[in-house]
Amino acid sequence: MKFRFVLLCFFSVVFLSVQGYAEPTGSETGLPLPRFVSLGSDEVNVRTGPGTRYPINWVFKRRGWPVEIIEEYELWRQIRDIDGATGWVHKTLVSNRRTLIITGDVRAIYEEPETDSPVVLLAEPGVLGKLTECNGRWCEIEIAGLSGWLMADQFYGVYANEKIR
Repeated sequence: MKFRFVLLCFFSVVFLSVQGYAEPTGSETGLPLPRFVSLGSDEVNVRTGPGTRYPINWVFKRRGWPVEIIEEYELWRQIRDIDGATGWVHKTLVSNRRTLIITGDVRAIYEEPETDSPVVLLAEPGVLGKLTECNGRWCEIEIAGLSGWLMADQFYGVYANEKIR
């Protein structure tokens, strides 16, 4: 009987530990939180709370801008932008298409995921691009119709070691 009790306690601790380390997911979609998405409209009202009764705090004016969804509430998604500002937008105003913003210095985009590969283009900070794939260290991106590879830590729009297919 004592053995069963100890065994029950052991499995309870293991189960609760695994549950405690599970990746958080959205209450509405079941998708991971946080996660990157992009703005799906040329004009996106960012509100102070999840609903039209909350005032508009600011307006994004650029389709494709990458943001993170950090919370979900019914039809509303709380987002965080590149500067860390947060607010609420309607779910129809975000897209699952992955995009990026070049950060830091002018960045060399390479033909292959190697720094000794030929440079395809140079991208300035603030340039918006599309994210095609990531292997955890390098990401294939598209800017102005040109494709190439960029180290994942040289732009905003992907998590450290994130893999995207």
